[in-house]
Amino acid sequence: MNSAEITITREQAWDLLRTYNEDPFHIQHALTVEGVMKWYAEELGCQKEAELWGIVGLLHDIDFERFPQEHCIKAQELLRAGGAGEDIIHGVCSHGYGLTTSIKPEHEMEKVLYAVDELTGLIWAAAIMRPSKSVGDMEVKSVKKKYKTASFAAGCSRSVIERGAAMLGWELDTLIEKTILAMRSCEEEVKTLMERLASGMAL
Repeated sequence: MNSAEITITREQAWDLLRTYNEDPFHIQHALTVEGVMKWYAEELGCQKEAELWGIVGLLHDIDFERFPQEHCIKAQELLRAGGAGEDIIHGVCSHGYGLTTSIKPEHEMEKVLYAVDELTGLIWAAAIMRPSKSVGDMEVKSVKKKYKTASFAAGCSRSVIERGAAMLGWELDTLIEKTILAMRSCEEEVKTLMERLASGMAL
């Protein structure tokens, strides 16, 4: 997998996302995962693939708002119709492995997406409860405390997060620490983009 395989631009990916998503919560999550995936690409020595990783992160939940019961299934149709190639489609839909699809994460990018998707949601839920409302001062121990409370961010699957960590060969604490750093790297940009979106400005 390399940058030559990117079949749609980031701008096209954004337009495609907005075709099927209006809820600010879903859009913010998409932008966050985009930023997190780009950080991981750099961190793991895949700098040349960073744009691809980001596009896959941006589009990973393209079908969830309108077709939650067909998550990662309907996405295949929507992405093909939008001009995305099979590399992006496989990358997006592999994060539903074992849940809604049999598309297994194979590339390191796909394993990272599988591991961080649910975790970013849990970390963000923990962050907004802090006085700072930010991941800037978030610590692993704070996330772990929330993580162990099953009722907290109950929709964020701990079993998926742990399977993702295992796919990568990482301890859970390592995954949490890296993902906090990844979220810090894009937090201000995502905030700015969401403010512009709310004001009706083009992104």
